[in-house]
Amino acid sequence: MTPPQGRRVSRTYLGAGAAVVLAALFAVGATVAAANGGDGDGGSAASRAPSLYSADAGFARDMAVHHQQAVEMSFIVRDRTKDEAVRGLAYDIANTQANQRGMLLGWLDLWGLPKVVADEPPMSWMGSDDGHDMGGHGMGGHDMGGATTKPGALMPGMATKEELERLGSAEGREAEVLYLQLMTDHHKGGVAMAQGCASQCATPAERKLAEGMVAAQRSELTLMADMLAQRGAAPRG
Repeated sequence: MTPPQGRRVSRTYLGAGAAVVLAALFAVGATVAAANGGDGDGGSAASRAPSLYSADAGFARDMAVHHQQAVEMSFIVRDRTKDEAVRGLAYDIANTQANQRGMLLGWLDLWGLPKVVADEPPMSWMGSDDGHDMGGHGMGGHDMGGATTKPGALMPGMATKEELERLGSAEGREAEVLYLQLMTDHHKGGVAMAQGCASQCATPAERKLAEGMVAAQRSELTLMADMLAQRGAAPRG
């Protein structure tokens, strides 16, 4: 017997919430591990800090920017709809990704590395061992597991300035659908980036955080597909 739509979405939402909690727990553990040097042997974190163009540093810089836009979109939709399900999801995403962004920037400080590198194109750490042998071209316009960098966007899944303006002027169901579609694209790009760190980053704590991001955002992708279907819409592409 097929369960009522409301129950099915409710269970999915609970699953997504659990994934968010797990990601937050990964975040706390990752911060402590990084502060202790990552391997618990009492050594100095600075002595094993990643290099400037490493996957660890590149992921931290790029994902901090990627997360910031998710937080921005979530705050926008909060004021454009009264739908509690969308507002609750937006709150969870904003809270989780703001906390993770703070961790990533904190690691860069811990490693003595800058948060912005002028000659580093977005995603240049992807697809290479040291994150800096792609001829300065990065991943712009390339396909990453179905997530692409569209014209006018900085990284895979990110919204353009025009899309953000549309979200900021939409109301009610229109705002809900656009937010869910934009965040679905955003999560697909984020999952691809986090998978890249999970396979390339050398810092165990950062890899663990990236794995937690993949689990949480995949769960939220399922939830958002259900929420779009409830509104007679579907993910883009």
